[in-house]
Amino acid sequence: MIFKKPFLFFAALLVLTGCSTQRFDFVNTPVNTPPALDDDQTFWVGGIGQTAEIDAAKTCGGASKVVRIETMQTPGDVALTFVTLSIYAPRHIRVTCK
Repeated sequence: MIFKKPFLFFAALLVLTGCSTQRFDFVNTPVNTPPALDDDQTFWVGGIGQTAEIDAAKTCGGASKVVRIETMQTPGDVALTFVTLSIYAPRHIRVTCK
């Protein structure tokens, strides 16, 4: 009983501070340029069965100019997903060009 409240606090803290990033690099050189596209994507009900497409080649002016594509879920996104019980699940996307 003594450990119940601290355990719940740390479990909630762990859930609220989680984040994830998926990064796809198309060149083997360091990326020094700012993203050409930095956008938010909205998903509902945890994003189950939903997709959001970005045409990176169109954003960069050709497929050969795409350097990196990143999708991420920040701690703020995780907190919003948690507070809304996964009804609203935002994510960020970044496209970096040459």
